[in-house]
Amino acid sequence: MMQNVHLAPETDEDDLYSGYNDYNPIYDVEELENDAAFQQAVRTSHGRRPPSKTSLASSIGRPMTGAIQDGVTRPMTAVRAAGFTKAALRGSAFDPLGQSRGPAPPLEAKKKDSPEEKIKQLEKEVNELVEESCIASSCGDLKLALEKAKDAGRKERVLVRQREQVTTPENINLDLTYSVLFNLASQYSVNEMYAEALNTYQVIVKNKMFNNAGILKMNMGNIYLKQRNYSKAIKFYRMALDQVPSVNKQMRIKIMQNIGVTFIQAGQYSDAINSYEHIMSMAPNLKAGYNLTICYFAVGDREKMKKAFQKLIAVPLEIDEDKYISPSDDPHTNLVTEAIKNDHLRQMERERKAMAEKYIMTSAKLIAPVIETSFAAGYDWCVEVVKASQYVELANDLEINKAVTYLRQKDYNQAVEILKMLEKKDSRVKSAAATNLSALYYMGKDFAQASSYADIAVNSDRYNPAALTNKGNTVFANGDYEKAAEFYKEALRNDSSCTEALYNIGLTYEKLNRLDEALDCFLKLHAILRNSAEVLYQIANIYELMENPSQAIEWLMQVVSVVPTDPQVLSKLGELYDHEGDKSQAFQYYYESYRYFPCNMEVIEWLGAYYIDTQFWEKAIQYFERASLIQPTQVKWQLMVASCFRRSGNYQKALDTYKDTHRKFPENVECLRFLVRLCTDLGLKDAQEYARKLKRLEKMKEIREQRIKSGRDGSGGSRGKREGSASGDSGQNYSASSKGERLSARLRALPGTNEPYESSSNKEIDASYVDPLGPQIERPKTAAKKRIDEDDFADEELGDDLLPE
Repeated sequence: MMQNVHLAPETDEDDLYSGYNDYNPIYDVEELENDAAFQQAVRTSHGRRPPSKTSLASSIGRPMTGAIQDGVTRPMTAVRAAGFTKAALRGSAFDPLGQSRGPAPPLEAKKKDSPEEKIKQLEKEVNELVEESCIASSCGDLKLALEKAKDAGRKERVLVRQREQVTTPENINLDLTYSVLFNLASQYSVNEMYAEALNTYQVIVKNKMFNNAGILKMNMGNIYLKQRNYSKAIKFYRMALDQVPSVNKQMRIKIMQNIGVTFIQAGQYSDAINSYEHIMSMAPNLKAGYNLTICYFAVGDREKMKKAFQKLIAVPLEIDEDKYISPSDDPHTNLVTEAIKNDHLRQMERERKAMAEKYIMTSAKLIAPVIETSFAAGYDWCVEVVKASQYVELANDLEINKAVTYLRQKDYNQAVEILKMLEKKDSRVKSAAATNLSALYYMGKDFAQASSYADIAVNSDRYNPAALTNKGNTVFANGDYEKAAEFYKEALRNDSSCTEALYNIGLTYEKLNRLDEALDCFLKLHAILRNSAEVLYQIANIYELMENPSQAIEWLMQVVSVVPTDPQVLSKLGELYDHEGDKSQAFQYYYESYRYFPCNMEVIEWLGAYYIDTQFWEKAIQYFERASLIQPTQVKWQLMVASCFRRSGNYQKALDTYKDTHRKFPENVECLRFLVRLCTDLGLKDAQEYARKLKRLEKMKEIREQRIKSGRDGSGGSRGKREGSASGDSGQNYSASSKGERLSARLRALPGTNEPYESSSNKEIDASYVDPLGPQIERPKTAAKKRIDEDDFADEELGDDLLPE
């Protein structure tokens, strides 16, 4: 066997591994048809014969190790794959990894037009639209959120169709479809498109491919609740309750709370009580306890009200106040304690505690008047229960509410007694009681006591803004506006949201004639209280004081939009338009003011003057008749009625009115003069009788004037002072004589003696009418009245009335 083994000579310069890489034609399957030996073996049993030595190599194909083939000895092993070749010894670099061939060619770019890429891009666009819709909804732009949700729905449907064409339906992204439909239903709901929202929810719920979609029936129940369809709301809430597993306890409790709220709104208090009793037995919470108390109050069960109130107080707050108190002087611990005192968790705890106190206080105020024979006994029971609970500090607040209840019943003595008892409590309660006492005495105009209790409240709690505001009010009432402003400023420094202090400081600046600062205060207050009619009116008033009527009118229009039936605001608008010369607008607002409050004498007088100015005498009559009904002791209104009848040509009605006025006011000189002239012009015999009466009254007037003149001779100095004072004040205020002049303007509308029913002459007249029976209506002289004064309606000389002896 070793005869066929030959060692490779050392002097052989040829490649020892060349034979290993040679290709053996025996593996050439393409030439098998031309291989005679192979074909013969296939057709006969030649292939089953034992091979000979000569055919062994050809049949095996691979030369034996050490065998000589074509003059080359086969190498002992094959190491060419490791790079050990003779070529390396001839100067070629060792590169087993083929790095000398350079970098690999770049990867082939994906085709953008491929269906898979289109589907991925469309999915990305749908997700972006859903996100934009959610963001717009959170920012309050509900219309934009709905549009984005609709766009996402349309593109998602296109995506589903494309995916069905490319892949099988099992590969559809159900999560994306669910999110798109759910967002669309939510946006329909917040935009109050309830029918569309319900349809979209139905699509989700009926699709069996969506897992846990039945919980959305709770959302459908919420929509039916908003539509006041209580039976369907309860039905869907119960269906959602059946879909939620028992392990999800919190969700089941929330659904049951919704069921209870629905029963309350439907008026089914017994069913609501069953729901809330179950909740309070399983997982008691503040809302359920509060609603349970309301339900028992609605059905009038006193004992159950007490039990429900006790259950509400027993609900644990789960707030650990001790962790906010540093137990040692360790600086690190103190820093941690300070850091967590105002963190988000602490704020949530404060909100929860404030909500609990609100529910307890409201429940106590609700049930206290009915659980016992008197509201005082009911409050006492509530106070005792609260004192024995974790809300001990609320007992004093209930006592203050008890005092407020006495005030509403107008039992001021009991209220003051309770508040004085609370003065002996701790500083916070003492400050609150003193603040209420100060407010009581202030409303009773006892400013000394109000100031005293305001001082007690401020000394007990310097950071109480209500106490500082009350102290400022007492100083304001005494006329010390600068000091009042300081108290209001301090109240605002302690509590920037104290709207009372901000309002009062604006009034104080207005009194000090610091109109710009007052305007700034009211504008700030307007930013806090957007629809406060009082604030809007004060802004308009300041603009009027700043002689900016256009801005005043604009702000008054906003007041009208808030309180469209306020007659005072409407009359103020009429007055401003009158000063601006816009008679039509002024008439419109004066007429609206008269329609809502037909007893305002200023408005009635302006409307009568307006119709006299426009010579609609018949329409002016109804307003003067209304004035005569409101002020039956004022002769001027009946004289104006008679004058309007005469100017309109109804002489008989005018004569009857003058006669009736003379019967009521027999000593009125003007009425007698017009009777004499009217009877003379009509040729009546009564003219002589009225003339005698007029002459007698004129003589009495002369005698009266002589008496007054003789009485004034001894007091000339004081008389001069009074006259000087009257003349000095005439430029600022309307005195009795100025009001008499304004009323004489109406009397000038009467006809003259020479030309009875025409106003053609230009005589000087003395028509200063002084009413002996009472004060006259004082109002600013409007442009319409000024015009009546300037027109010469009458040309007869009229004397003064006789004053009673």
